[in-house]
Amino acid sequence: MSRDTFRIDSHKLIYHPDRAAQVLAAQGDWQRAKPVYPIYVEMALVGACNHRCVFCAVDYIGYQSVRLEESLLNERIPEMARLGVKSIMYAGEGEPLLHKQVGAIAAMTKKAGIDVSFTTNGTVMPPGFLELGLPATSWLKVSINAGTPATYAAIHQTKESDFAKVVQNMSAMVRTRREHNLSCTLGAQALLLDENADEMEQLARICRDEIGLDYLVIKPYSQHLFSNTQRYKGIDYARFLALGEALAPLNTERFSLIFRGHTMQKYASKEQERYNRCYAVPFLWAYVMADGTVSGCSAFLKDARFEYGNLCQNGFQEIWEGDLRQKSFALVSQELDISECRVNCRMDEINRYLHQIYSQSVPHINFI
Repeated sequence: MSRDTFRIDSHKLIYHPDRAAQVLAAQGDWQRAKPVYPIYVEMALVGACNHRCVFCAVDYIGYQSVRLEESLLNERIPEMARLGVKSIMYAGEGEPLLHKQVGAIAAMTKKAGIDVSFTTNGTVMPPGFLELGLPATSWLKVSINAGTPATYAAIHQTKESDFAKVVQNMSAMVRTRREHNLSCTLGAQALLLDENADEMEQLARICRDEIGLDYLVIKPYSQHLFSNTQRYKGIDYARFLALGEALAPLNTERFSLIFRGHTMQKYASKEQERYNRCYAVPFLWAYVMADGTVSGCSAFLKDARFEYGNLCQNGFQEIWEGDLRQKSFALVSQELDISECRVNCRMDEINRYLHQIYSQSVPHINFI
């Protein structure tokens, strides 16, 4: 069995009942919706990336050479904390560790009262990150989509030597965590593809035995609405489901092999009748692009209907309670056809959860 201690293949909104109640109470009422701030924000520190992964969802944005300045974030992030934002994942359309001040930004974010995480390709280690960034980080996950240098290079469209760099950098993080008794959870993730399926066991053993990571997530691909690449659009995950059981013996007390079979089953079944509208947007999460644009959903980046403003021009409160978010609130509430949305989007499980509560579809709900 896959051991998902971190609820990666599920959701954690059940631990925020107050925010869930706010969202449900605000349905159709902008005055109630207006002050409901996101629990979680994904933020792109830079637009550039040193890889060109064959599956990249945001290839259409163009890997632009833009970044969020540390001085700006020193103003905006404490404001976000005061307004109720609880976590920021530094990831986004670019590679976050390409930002030279990333360690200091992570430390400032944690000091402001916001939990910090990273999703990275792990090939670069900026100065000061181990000293400043890692102690402030709740978890860091590296995207490493193969178990051999050759397959890794083909999928990431980079040099084979980058595979060794990832192993070296992650090993340094594990060593730093141990030496300084840090609490940061360190893991990896791989998109399951035809090209790498037979290397997942090898990758898991590298993560567990050679690097000393806490977990490896193996997850399905999800076609982004606007991606240039369509290479994996029709991938069939039904034939991969048995792999989860085959890899289960790799679990130990210290290492979790998280095979996202639940998500794969939803993908394989092409399930569409899950809920009739999005309950999570524009409430529970937000996406900040490297140019400062604040968006309500990463599946609609560069779509003006989901853009609320820009952090380079205005404060977060002005943006979040402004006219553009109000307009987007009405769109999502009344017009958005979720059949056009990304299958298995980041908010899918949260939407299923809120839909169950909102629709009260279970008989005799008062008999708890």
